[in-house]
Amino acid sequence: MFPKGSLLYNLVLFIKGILMGVANKVPGVSGGAVAYVLDFYNELIYSFQKINNKAVALLFKRGIKSFLTYINARFLIFIVGGIVFSYFTVSKLLDYFLVNYELDVWSLFFGMIIGSGIYLIKRYKGWELKSYVSLCIGITIGIAINFIEPSTENHNLWFVFLCGIIGVSGMTIPGLSGSYILMLMGNYVFLLVDTVNILSNVILSLIVGDFSTLQDPTHQEYLAIIGVFTLGSIFGLIFFSQILAFVLVKWGKIVNALIIGFIIGSLGTVWPWKNKLYAHYNGQVVLDKFHNKIIIGFDKFMPDLALQQNRMAIGFVIIGITIVLGIERLQKIN
Repeated sequence: MFPKGSLLYNLVLFIKGILMGVANKVPGVSGGAVAYVLDFYNELIYSFQKINNKAVALLFKRGIKSFLTYINARFLIFIVGGIVFSYFTVSKLLDYFLVNYELDVWSLFFGMIIGSGIYLIKRYKGWELKSYVSLCIGITIGIAINFIEPSTENHNLWFVFLCGIIGVSGMTIPGLSGSYILMLMGNYVFLLVDTVNILSNVILSLIVGDFSTLQDPTHQEYLAIIGVFTLGSIFGLIFFSQILAFVLVKWGKIVNALIIGFIIGSLGTVWPWKNKLYAHYNGQVVLDKFHNKIIIGFDKFMPDLALQQNRMAIGFVIIGITIVLGIERLQKIN
């Protein structure tokens, strides 16, 4: 391992943040699961949990340095910085691959979740009856989420704030995909695709000195929505972290088994072989403001292995499993 605080250590944290951001963008994949598998989940939760009244008191009594030290700011800056960076860079690349190589991408993630399940079960120490019960409950809840009917798109600011709170759950609860929950709430494309594209365009325009974009009513609406969604996400992070920090201390083994169950249960959400189901009205596919088809669910099916594309997809599943188990081996070497 690199010395804590060194340039390489901070770079690794930033890359881990990028991986979390990419996972958060994909419906069915959890950024929290990435943190859990890469073994920085507990530090992430405890760091967010320290953003509390004591931190505020330290800020006013002892100054900014004591405040930053208390909340583990260096760690949070690089992790959160990587997450934000990924939304405007790597996530854009991921969008391209999801459009052009969708089956292969889903297969890779499916394999990585299988590998994560194997890795986490091997790493868990002291299996007992309550652990197995918690594991089964986690798997059951993860599978049950697949059967929830998606809602329709909603631009109400209070609802957007709620989306921020619930959507951030993918960062704090491994196996529970914030993106997938947003899709069920009807606001995935609206909040994680359309608004991100608007924000990117506004930032690029401001960089080149074009301030006219700020006068555009549509841009103003979306910037307000981004602000409200961000506030909801921050509130959700702090709220969930307080609860999770408490339950991890009090019921650590049970919670960890439950988390492993969540991650395994999410396999149904990322099943690669599926057709999108779109919203229809009067026999026509419903489009959003940006002419994107509104997804309301998936029709899943078993693959025909006589087709070459499905055999290739199986290969990507194996690659995904190999990547995660390869990371496990590297960690043992270090």
